[in-house]
Amino acid sequence: MKHTVRRHHRDRGRQPDLLCFSHLRWHFVFQRPQHLMTRCARDRRVYFVEEPIFADAIEPRLDVDRSGEVAVVVPHLPHGLGEAEIASAQRVLLGELMARERIHHYVSWYYTPMALPFTQHLTPEAVVYDCMDELSAFQGAPASLRMREAALLARADLVLTGGQSLYEAKRDQHHNIHPFPSSVDVDHFSQARNITEDPADQAAIPHPRLGFFGVIDERMDLDLLEGMANARPDWQIVLIGPVVKIDPSVLPRQPNIHYLGPKKYDELPEYVAGWDVALLPFARNDATRFISPTKTPEYLAAGKPVVSTSIRDVVRPYGQVGLVRIADDVKGFVAACADAMAEPAPPRITQADAFLRQTSWDGTWRRIQLLLDAVLDPGEAAHDTSHVAV
Repeated sequence: MKHTVRRHHRDRGRQPDLLCFSHLRWHFVFQRPQHLMTRCARDRRVYFVEEPIFADAIEPRLDVDRSGEVAVVVPHLPHGLGEAEIASAQRVLLGELMARERIHHYVSWYYTPMALPFTQHLTPEAVVYDCMDELSAFQGAPASLRMREAALLARADLVLTGGQSLYEAKRDQHHNIHPFPSSVDVDHFSQARNITEDPADQAAIPHPRLGFFGVIDERMDLDLLEGMANARPDWQIVLIGPVVKIDPSVLPRQPNIHYLGPKKYDELPEYVAGWDVALLPFARNDATRFISPTKTPEYLAAGKPVVSTSIRDVVRPYGQVGLVRIADDVKGFVAACADAMAEPAPPRITQADAFLRQTSWDGTWRRIQLLLDAVLDPGEAAHDTSHVAV
């Protein structure tokens, strides 16, 4: 049975503040949380609370970065604290923040169940769990994550999933759960179609170029990349993004593989513009079983042909409608990339544009806002939705 924590009466017409608890750093990679929270911040105060940063011989404190639409809150704690002490220190710091900012009417929005120990005393007007990945399957996941997710599901009023496969895996665990697959800012990535000048660190790399942007971690099929590089030494593989949770020494180092490091979200169209094929070379393992890569529609919006391994939320729908070629072994992947480069661009781009008109981050947020309004004020949401475009 759902555990209800309630909650203050909501003033009509007033949007409560939002406290977002995340395992991801705001300034790490611009992805789902950043897309949704920046849109959320258009009509309310949003505080994005990160996991602690630990250092020697410091007093616990919060740093609040207000340089953007969202206030980014970073706890700093001393090394050597036990789990209970870490939770207690975060609880105190959060209480000080809420008092200082006069946060009285608010929504608690979770990207990580691991925030429960220092937030379960809160009395928000609603609890939202945006389950964007199966975090328990990721390398280094805490042993307690599954137990805390069960506790969060018991408290949540609204649960969102980052893709259709994840929704199907969890839909029996909550009464109000909805799939919201990866969306796209078409205007941003379609800039790539009109960019003709390469960034300096990509300009000297010959064509054909096959590119990937995103986090390079245990989800990447490194054997596939190495096999491609060996099979086609005349092809150049460009990889953009941070390397995390894996030893950089295990990365393939063929001369035609180029690691250009992390780039800002605003810079990505400049790089994609110079690629001949965009890649989704994900391994098929526990960490990728439920992923819904945001970069799939981003590549399509940039006007590029896309080749992917058989990730379920890429195969369905993108592979099924012919927008993404699917292959899993080196021979098949190389052949798919060759076919992609030979395909005439205009028909593919026309088909992709028609498909992408069905989705946007703005539309995703509007639909989520409807669901959140229904939780916050069921009577009002049921009778006044004409102002919200879906």
